[in-house]
Amino acid sequence: MTNTELLARADVLRHGRTPFVLATVVHAERPTSAKPGDSALVLPDGTVEGFVGGTCAETTVQLQGLRLLETGESLLLRITPAADTGAEGAQEPGEGLVTVANPCLSGGTLDIFLEANLPPALAYVYGHAPIARALLDVGRALGLDARPASPGEPLPPDLDVIVIATHGRDEETVLIEAARAGIPYIGLVASPKRGAAVLAGLGLTEEQRAHVHTPAGLDIGARTPGEIALSVYAEIIAVRPQASRAVRPGADSAAPQAVVQDVDPVCGMTVAITPATLSLDRAGSWVYFCGPGCQHAFADNPSRYAHA
Repeated sequence: MTNTELLARADVLRHGRTPFVLATVVHAERPTSAKPGDSALVLPDGTVEGFVGGTCAETTVQLQGLRLLETGESLLLRITPAADTGAEGAQEPGEGLVTVANPCLSGGTLDIFLEANLPPALAYVYGHAPIARALLDVGRALGLDARPASPGEPLPPDLDVIVIATHGRDEETVLIEAARAGIPYIGLVASPKRGAAVLAGLGLTEEQRAHVHTPAGLDIGARTPGEIALSVYAEIIAVRPQASRAVRPGADSAAPQAVVQDVDPVCGMTVAITPATLSLDRAGSWVYFCGPGCQHAFADNPSRYAHA
C-alpha cells in the first residue's frame, strides 16, 4: 500500500466515522527494514494497514496505537533493542515520548509518530427554522459533526447530541426514542412552560428524563437564533463531563475498546490480544506471541517457557 493509497484509506475512515491511528516513521537507524516516511494505520480491531517495520515493530505500534484510541492523544514512539536501554517494556522519559525496549528487534532504532484520529462528537439537529439552521452552523464552527435529521431516522450508536428545534412538530417521538437510546445530551428548544408540559407527558423514567434539557441552553439572555444556538452549545460543553459518551446497546464494533494485552513468554514483549494475534492453546490456556518466530520457538519446546 503506497502512502497515497494509505491517505485515501484514512479519508474513507474519517468519512465513515471510524477511529484510527496514523503511524509514520520519522527517523530510522540501521539496521531497520523501515525508512522515514513509511506509514501505517492502526484500526480499532487491531488491524494494521501499511508498513512501519517488521513483525516486532508492527506489534509494538499496534499495542501503542490501540492505547491511543482510548485516550485520543498522540505521541512519539521510540523502538530500540533491549540492549540499548538495559530493560524491557515501555518507559516514559518525557511527556509525549514513549520508549519501548523491543527485545526481538534485529537492531537499530525507530522513531514513529502516532497520531490518533477520533471522529468529532456527532450532533443531530431536528427542525428547519432559523434556530435549527443556526444550531448546525454554530455546531460545525465548534468542530462538531452537526447534521440535520428527520423524525423516524435511525439513531447511530455513536450519537452524542440531539437538539430538537421543530417548534412543536414531532417532538415527542424523537424525545422518547432519544431518551430510551441513552443519548448523552438531548435538548428541546421551547419555553419553560411548554418544555415542562412536553416532558411530563412522555412517560420516561427519572434516569431517562435526566438526559433531557428543556429549555435547551444556558440562560444568557439569548434572543437571536445565533445566540440561542450559542447558549445550547454552552450547556452541552458545561455538562460534557457528566454526559460523556457511553457504550449503548448496539454500539458500533468500530468504537475504541479497552486494550486487552498479555506477555509473549518467549521474548517478553507485551502484545495486544486481537483476533489476529498469534496464539497457542497450552493445557486449556491461551498463550500469545508477537510474531511467528516466538510462536514456533514455544511450540518446539514449551517446557522451556513453563515459568512464563
